[in-house]
Amino acid sequence: MLFIIADDHPIFRSGLKALLQNAYPNAEILDFNNGIDAEKAILEKAPDFSLLDIDMPGKNGLEVCESVSEISSSKLIILTMYNDGEMLKKALDSGANAYLVKDNTSDELVECIESLKRGESYIAKSMRKSPKVQQELKHYNEVMSKLQELTEAEFKTLALVSQKYSSKEIAELLFISSKSVENYRSRICKKLDIDTSKKRLIVWAIENKNIIDELEK
Repeated sequence: MLFIIADDHPIFRSGLKALLQNAYPNAEILDFNNGIDAEKAILEKAPDFSLLDIDMPGKNGLEVCESVSEISSSKLIILTMYNDGEMLKKALDSGANAYLVKDNTSDELVECIESLKRGESYIAKSMRKSPKVQQELKHYNEVMSKLQELTEAEFKTLALVSQKYSSKEIAELLFISSKSVENYRSRICKKLDIDTSKKRLIVWAIENKNIIDELEK
Protein backbone atom coordinates (compact mmCIF):
# COMPACT_ATOMS: atom_id res chain seq x y z
CA MET A 1 0.00 0.00 0.00
CA LEU A 2 1.34 3.42 -0.96
CA PHE A 3 0.51 6.70 0.78
CA ILE A 4 1.38 10.23 -0.29
CA ILE A 5 1.32 13.05 2.26
CA ALA A 6 1.39 16.72 1.28
CA ASP A 7 1.63 19.32 4.04
CA ASP A 8 3.99 22.24 4.52
CA HIS A 9 4.32 21.69 8.29
CA PRO A 10 7.19 19.21 8.89
CA ILE A 11 6.11 18.33 12.44
CA PHE A 12 2.59 17.44 11.29
CA ARG A 13 3.97 15.41 8.37
CA SER A 14 6.23 13.51 10.72
CA GLY A 15 3.38 12.74 13.11
CA LEU A 16 1.16 11.63 10.25
CA LYS A 17 3.84 9.30 8.90
CA ALA A 18 4.24 7.75 12.36
CA LEU A 19 0.49 7.17 12.62
CA LEU A 20 0.33 5.52 9.21
CA GLN A 21 3.45 3.41 9.77
CA ASN A 22 2.07 2.17 13.07
CA ALA A 23 -1.28 1.22 11.55
CA TYR A 24 0.12 -0.13 8.28
CA PRO A 25 3.68 -1.38 8.96
CA ASN A 26 4.27 -2.60 5.40
CA ALA A 27 3.07 0.60 3.73
CA GLU A 28 5.32 2.88 1.70
CA ILE A 29 4.94 6.56 2.55
CA LEU A 30 6.12 9.51 0.45
CA ASP A 31 5.80 13.04 1.79
CA PHE A 32 5.98 16.49 0.20
CA ASN A 33 5.80 20.07 1.43
CA ASN A 34 3.95 21.53 -1.56
CA GLY A 35 1.07 20.75 -3.88
CA ILE A 36 2.98 20.77 -7.16
CA ASP A 37 5.35 17.95 -6.19
CA ALA A 38 2.48 16.05 -4.58
CA GLU A 39 0.36 16.28 -7.74
CA LYS A 40 3.25 15.04 -9.88
CA ALA A 41 3.81 12.09 -7.53
CA ILE A 42 0.11 11.18 -7.48
CA LEU A 43 0.04 11.03 -11.27
CA GLU A 44 3.35 9.15 -11.57
CA LYS A 45 3.17 6.78 -8.58
CA ALA A 46 -0.59 6.07 -8.46
CA PRO A 47 -0.75 5.88 -4.64
CA ASP A 48 -3.62 4.10 -2.90
CA PHE A 49 -4.24 7.13 -0.70
CA SER A 50 -3.23 10.80 -0.94
CA LEU A 51 -3.48 12.97 2.17
CA LEU A 52 -3.55 16.65 1.25
CA ASP A 53 -3.52 19.83 3.30
CA ILE A 54 -5.56 22.72 1.90
CA ASP A 55 -3.10 25.57 2.53
CA MET A 56 0.34 24.84 1.09
CA PRO A 57 2.75 26.33 -1.47
CA GLY A 58 2.52 25.85 -5.23
CA LYS A 59 -0.95 24.32 -5.38
CA ASN A 60 -3.35 23.96 -2.49
CA GLY A 61 -4.99 20.65 -1.69
CA LEU A 62 -8.25 21.54 -3.41
CA GLU A 63 -6.44 22.44 -6.63
CA VAL A 64 -4.55 19.16 -6.53
CA CYS A 65 -7.81 17.25 -6.01
CA GLU A 66 -9.40 19.02 -8.94
CA SER A 67 -6.43 18.23 -11.17
CA VAL A 68 -6.12 14.53 -10.38
CA SER A 69 -9.58 13.32 -9.31
CA GLU A 70 -10.71 12.45 -12.84
CA ILE A 71 -7.51 10.76 -13.96
CA SER A 72 -6.17 9.03 -10.83
CA SER A 73 -7.57 6.12 -8.85
CA SER A 74 -5.95 7.43 -5.66
CA LYS A 75 -8.36 8.05 -2.78
CA LEU A 76 -8.05 11.74 -1.94
CA ILE A 77 -8.19 12.77 1.71
CA ILE A 78 -8.28 16.44 2.66
CA LEU A 79 -6.60 17.15 6.02
CA THR A 80 -7.24 20.67 7.27
CA MET A 81 -7.85 23.02 10.17
CA TYR A 82 -10.99 24.33 8.45
CA ASN A 83 -13.97 23.02 10.39
CA ASP A 84 -16.75 24.62 8.34
CA GLY A 85 -19.34 23.52 5.83
CA GLU A 86 -18.26 25.86 3.05
CA MET A 87 -14.77 24.39 2.90
CA LEU A 88 -16.23 20.90 3.09
CA LYS A 89 -18.42 21.65 0.08
CA LYS A 90 -15.42 22.98 -1.84
CA ALA A 91 -13.50 19.81 -1.05
CA LEU A 92 -16.34 17.60 -2.27
CA ASP A 93 -16.71 19.77 -5.36
CA SER A 94 -12.99 19.33 -6.04
CA GLY A 95 -13.25 15.55 -5.98
CA ALA A 96 -12.07 14.69 -2.46
CA ASN A 97 -13.17 11.32 -1.13
CA ALA A 98 -12.71 12.24 2.52
CA TYR A 99 -12.45 15.29 4.76
CA LEU A 100 -10.62 15.19 8.09
CA VAL A 101 -10.08 17.98 10.61
CA LYS A 102 -6.49 18.01 11.87
CA ASP A 103 -7.49 18.26 15.54
CA ASN A 104 -9.04 14.78 15.31
CA THR A 105 -6.73 13.13 12.77
CA SER A 106 -5.07 10.76 15.25
CA ASP A 107 -8.48 9.42 16.35
CA GLU A 108 -10.09 9.10 12.92
CA LEU A 109 -7.38 8.49 10.33
CA VAL A 110 -7.47 4.69 10.30
CA GLU A 111 -11.27 4.64 10.40
CA CYS A 112 -11.28 7.02 7.44
CA ILE A 113 -8.86 4.88 5.41
CA GLU A 114 -10.79 1.67 6.14
CA SER A 115 -14.02 3.40 5.04
CA LEU A 116 -12.41 4.42 1.77
CA LYS A 117 -11.18 0.85 1.26
CA ARG A 118 -14.82 -0.25 1.39
CA GLY A 119 -15.71 2.26 -1.30
CA GLU A 120 -17.35 4.69 1.12
CA SER A 121 -16.66 8.39 1.60
CA TYR A 122 -15.69 9.83 4.98
CA ILE A 123 -16.39 13.15 6.71
CA ALA A 124 -14.95 14.12 10.10
CA LYS A 125 -17.30 13.22 12.96
CA SER A 126 -17.22 16.74 14.37
CA MET A 127 -18.61 18.04 11.08
CA ARG A 128 -21.23 15.34 10.78
CA LYS A 129 -22.63 16.47 14.13
CA SER A 130 -22.81 20.14 13.12
CA PRO A 131 -26.39 21.28 12.28
CA LYS A 132 -25.01 23.93 9.92
CA VAL A 133 -22.89 21.42 8.03
CA GLN A 134 -25.78 18.97 7.88
CA GLN A 135 -27.97 21.66 6.33
CA GLU A 136 -25.32 22.58 3.78
CA LEU A 137 -24.80 18.94 2.82
CA LYS A 138 -28.56 18.45 2.54
CA HIS A 139 -28.67 21.40 0.15
CA TYR A 140 -25.74 19.99 -1.84
CA ASN A 141 -27.43 16.60 -2.19
CA GLU A 142 -30.78 18.15 -3.12
CA VAL A 143 -29.20 20.32 -5.82
CA MET A 144 -27.24 17.37 -7.24
CA SER A 145 -30.41 15.29 -7.36
CA LYS A 146 -32.33 18.01 -9.20
CA LEU A 147 -29.53 18.63 -11.69
CA GLN A 148 -29.45 14.97 -12.59
CA GLU A 149 -33.10 15.22 -13.67
CA LEU A 150 -32.19 17.68 -16.44
CA THR A 151 -31.72 16.56 -20.01
CA GLU A 152 -28.31 17.08 -21.61
CA ALA A 153 -29.57 20.14 -23.52
CA GLU A 154 -31.17 21.62 -20.40
CA PHE A 155 -28.02 21.09 -18.37
CA LYS A 156 -25.82 22.71 -21.04
CA THR A 157 -28.18 25.68 -21.04
CA LEU A 158 -28.07 25.97 -17.25
CA ALA A 159 -24.27 25.73 -17.23
CA LEU A 160 -24.08 28.66 -19.65
CA VAL A 161 -26.62 30.61 -17.57
CA SER A 162 -24.34 30.12 -14.55
CA GLN A 163 -21.56 31.75 -16.63
CA LYS A 164 -23.85 34.75 -17.19
CA TYR A 165 -24.43 34.22 -20.91
CA SER A 166 -27.60 35.79 -22.32
CA SER A 167 -30.28 33.73 -24.10
CA LYS A 168 -29.06 35.04 -27.45
CA GLU A 169 -25.46 34.07 -26.67
CA ILE A 170 -26.54 30.63 -25.45
CA ALA A 171 -28.51 30.09 -28.67
CA GLU A 172 -25.42 30.93 -30.72
CA LEU A 173 -23.14 28.71 -28.65
CA LEU A 174 -25.48 25.71 -28.80
CA PHE A 175 -26.53 26.32 -32.43
CA ILE A 176 -30.21 26.47 -31.52
CA SER A 177 -32.92 29.13 -31.72
CA SER A 178 -33.55 31.69 -28.98
CA LYS A 179 -37.03 30.21 -28.64
CA SER A 180 -35.50 26.83 -27.83
CA VAL A 181 -33.35 28.45 -25.16
CA GLU A 182 -36.43 30.05 -23.60
CA ASN A 183 -38.19 26.69 -23.63
CA TYR A 184 -35.20 25.09 -21.92
CA ARG A 185 -35.14 27.87 -19.32
CA SER A 186 -38.81 27.31 -18.57
CA ARG A 187 -38.38 23.54 -18.20
CA ILE A 188 -35.29 24.00 -16.04
CA CYS A 189 -37.17 26.31 -13.69
CA LYS A 190 -39.98 23.78 -13.38
CA LYS A 191 -37.63 20.90 -12.60
CA LEU A 192 -35.63 22.97 -10.12
CA ASP A 193 -38.82 24.28 -8.52
CA ILE A 194 -37.84 27.92 -8.79
CA ASP A 195 -39.59 31.04 -10.06
CA THR A 196 -39.83 31.20 -13.84
CA SER A 197 -38.38 34.69 -14.11
CA LYS A 198 -35.03 34.92 -15.90
CA LYS A 199 -33.47 36.81 -13.00
CA ARG A 200 -34.29 34.10 -10.46
CA LEU A 201 -32.80 31.38 -12.67
CA ILE A 202 -29.60 33.39 -13.08
CA VAL A 203 -29.34 33.93 -9.31
CA TRP A 204 -29.91 30.22 -8.62
CA ALA A 205 -27.38 29.16 -11.26
CA ILE A 206 -24.69 31.50 -9.93
CA GLU A 207 -25.34 30.49 -6.31
CA ASN A 208 -24.92 26.81 -7.23
CA LYS A 209 -22.21 27.21 -9.88
CA ASN A 210 -19.70 25.05 -7.99
CA ILE A 211 -22.11 22.11 -7.97
CA ILE A 212 -23.00 22.69 -11.64
CA ASP A 213 -19.30 22.79 -12.54
CA GLU A 214 -18.64 19.53 -10.65
CA LEU A 215 -21.43 17.73 -12.51
CA GLU A 216 -20.22 19.15 -15.81
CA LYS A 217 -16.78 17.53 -15.48
